[in-house]
Amino acid sequence: MTNTNYPSASPTTTPQRSSNSKNIVIGLLAVALLGSWAYFLMKINRSDKEILSKTEEGVHYMSQRDSLESLYKFTLDKYDSVTVANNDLSGKLTGKQSEITKLKAEINSILKKKNASQSELARAKTLIEELNTQIETLQAENARLTGENQTLTAEKTQLIVEKDTLQANLNTTQAEKKVLEETVDVGSTFSASNIAIIPLNEKSGGKEKETTTAKKVDKLVVSFDVENRIAKSGPADMYIMVTAPDGKVITSDATGGTFTTREEGDKTFTSKLTVPYEQGKRQNVQLPLMQEKFQTGDYKIQVYHNGFKIGEGVRTLKKGGLFS
Repeated sequence: MTNTNYPSASPTTTPQRSSNSKNIVIGLLAVALLGSWAYFLMKINRSDKEILSKTEEGVHYMSQRDSLESLYKFTLDKYDSVTVANNDLSGKLTGKQSEITKLKAEINSILKKKNASQSELARAKTLIEELNTQIETLQAENARLTGENQTLTAEKTQLIVEKDTLQANLNTTQAEKKVLEETVDVGSTFSASNIAIIPLNEKSGGKEKETTTAKKVDKLVVSFDVENRIAKSGPADMYIMVTAPDGKVITSDATGGTFTTREEGDKTFTSKLTVPYEQGKRQNVQLPLMQEKFQTGDYKIQVYHNGFKIGEGVRTLKKGGLFS
């Protein structure tokens, strides 16, 4: 065997061992890196789930709160419409309105909280439902009272119409009654007939003789008949006016005075006679008129009853002749 200085063609084992170690290190590093990424990815995924869960919880919370606020607003709008309709109804619903005011105060207190708990929101929901029930009761009561009010208004209107009709009938009746009373009043006025004026001369011994000579007349006797079928029995006042030829009414402080007529104003009367009249019977009335001296000419006699002139007559007294 010969010895040579050239290196041997067979590889040595030392370099191969070094390469394997390096690959192992790289592999371990890769595994570690992959593990780190897996850990970070897992952690990130878990955080995302937690964030999503929290977000969903927040969305649910906000949705619940918004729903409650919307429901509460709708309920309040319903309440406002009821109270507006109820303003004219004489305060019969005050008790229910007091309960509603208390519910509103508690609901407002919960919904104003920024971080109201689920139990508080649940309480608010229950209160809103109770409030809605109270308002529905209020609506029903309001509808009933409104119906009663409308019925009463209709009845009142009907009563007013009936009252006006009765008043109109009463006015008509009173007017008719007044006309009837006036008719009866006028109709109860006596009529005078057979008016006579008798000039008398008194002779010695109490005898009387009719005469037409003025200077012989001692008295005038006014005579007439009165009657009326409507006038009731009782005293009736008659006013007698005797006008002398000079145009003056014969009167005295003892028997004369003034009275009011319906068509001619106030008149002076010679004498007033109160006649005890019996209904439906004709009755004669006489009035003696005494005077110291009678004038020549026409004496006019007028008879009045109930303010109306019911008769008149004229008698002429002559100037006496040589052999009168």
